[in-house]
Amino acid sequence: MHQGRGAPPLVFVHGFLCSHEDWRHQIEFFCASREVVACDLRAHGETPGLPQECSIEHYGGDVMALVNNLELDNPILVGHSMGCRVVLEANRIAPECVRGLVLVDGSRSGSGDPEAAERAARESIARTGYKAWAESLFRQMFFESTPATERLVQRAVRQSAEIGAALWPRMVRWDAATLEPALAAVRAPLLVIQTTSRDAQGKRAPLKAGQSTPWLELLKERISGVQIEILSGLGHFPQLEAPERVNRLIAEFCR
Repeated sequence: MHQGRGAPPLVFVHGFLCSHEDWRHQIEFFCASREVVACDLRAHGETPGLPQECSIEHYGGDVMALVNNLELDNPILVGHSMGCRVVLEANRIAPECVRGLVLVDGSRSGSGDPEAAERAARESIARTGYKAWAESLFRQMFFESTPATERLVQRAVRQSAEIGAALWPRMVRWDAATLEPALAAVRAPLLVIQTTSRDAQGKRAPLKAGQSTPWLELLKERISGVQIEILSGLGHFPQLEAPERVNRLIAEFCR
């Protein structure tokens, strides 16, 4: 999806088992004043892809290829959840091409030995069974059940088990192996919009104003001048749950 005119361009990147449709409120709001791009990553939404092609490394390269192909001039990259990793990887590849980064409810799922982290993630999925694992993962993202949240859960469960079971462990491996080098490559301004925290078992909880997490502490430690905004009372999809608040923060960051 590519609409609008005006600088700086915004590139929106969705999360695990999601699609560009999760940015519909941002697309509608921002395309009136600037160039807006929202992509479907490989094997997501309308973009085909094979399991072996699905990794943070491939996705980061794809995003930078999209930036180059569309001749976007120093865009701001906006990622949600897994998309936070993708935009950090894209910036790691070509930091000179990025004007700013926005991370919406990111987290870290793997640390220590990358092979061990990936193996543990695979074993967890196998132990639970993919469908039950994916449904549990997504139900924890919402603290209030509505028809809209149920549609998001069911969308994830319907996604290819082959894709999801390949991608998630690779994402965990990227967290362990590459997240910190990717943070070290950040030179552009960084806005973090955070709504939830995850414990060691991956269970989510809503954040309160003034609260911090190991993820946020890592960002503050590694990136000078990071701007962190806590939106309390929301689940993992603030761009859908409170689009006006998210849009206002991104608009202020652009200015």
